[in-house]
Amino acid sequence: MSRIDEDAARWVARLNGDASAEDRVAFDAWYAADPRHQGAYLRAEAAWTMLDRAEVMAHGDPEKAQQALDRTVRTARSAMTRRYAMGAGMAASVAGAVAIGFALKDRLSIATSLGELRSVPLQDRSVAAVNTDSRIEVDMSSRLRHVALVKGEVWFEVAKNPEVPFVVSAGDIRVRAVGTAFSVRRRAGGADVLVTEGTVETWTVHDTDRRVTLTAGHEAFMPETPQTVAVTFRPDDVERRLAWRTREIVLNSETLREAVAEFNRYNARQIVIADPAIGGETLVGGFHVDQPDTFARAVHGALNVPVSIGDDRIIIGTAAAAS
Repeated sequence: MSRIDEDAARWVARLNGDASAEDRVAFDAWYAADPRHQGAYLRAEAAWTMLDRAEVMAHGDPEKAQQALDRTVRTARSAMTRRYAMGAGMAASVAGAVAIGFALKDRLSIATSLGELRSVPLQDRSVAAVNTDSRIEVDMSSRLRHVALVKGEVWFEVAKNPEVPFVVSAGDIRVRAVGTAFSVRRRAGGADVLVTEGTVETWTVHDTDRRVTLTAGHEAFMPETPQTVAVTFRPDDVERRLAWRTREIVLNSETLREAVAEFNRYNARQIVIADPAIGGETLVGGFHVDQPDTFARAVHGALNVPVSIGDDRIIIGTAAAAS
């Protein structure tokens, strides 16, 4: 591994930790000094997103299950930082094998396939973490930093620049930030907005005067048609719902039906609930996004229902009912 790759790995770890203002100034100077620095940093950022933590699964005892869930959510960032700090060399090596497929320019398109996650530094030093089966169109100018979320979900860590707003459009929904971190997920009729740092302002183009302000730990579904928006403050839930950034699905009393829908977002081998009667059963636990078979076995143990794991699909419940 080259010295440049080592430096890039260290910068990624530092900037995702407790970086000071002096650190960021030093990084900007290092980043701009050599095009090779930029390429190495982008590869290291990709590796950072690909790091996944140990699987957590708890069921049976509700109290122990909740404790395991809390540990999963609250220690996510520190666990990632420790792993990267101790294994920066390994992470940089992994980065070399990660295909990014983007260009540093004013306008670019970033797309992910089924099960693919990408972390892409943008021209303004912001970072876009793009979830499975998603697409964004980025247009940077001297007056506006604009990202169109065509489909799917993305989390942004926005570089501070009060002079140039950062605006995400998701259909008729708009989300505006200056320097903050938040996610947007398109859904039928609107978009989910979750804030992990700072403040964002969101609205629909059908009623630009009615704007909703969200600060860190808050979440809301923004409907495309003007109506009352329910804003909730649930920091742990926000982090849990963004566990996909570390390739995890973390469940906190979601129904089996909802959990299956999440796994099917990431995998070609789809899960089928053969018995509709069990779809409302609730689950608690943490799983890797690309291990639907592990999830199915856990469901078998927790709910005592038959599970059939095949090469093309996984059936939960009575197999005959799915035919």
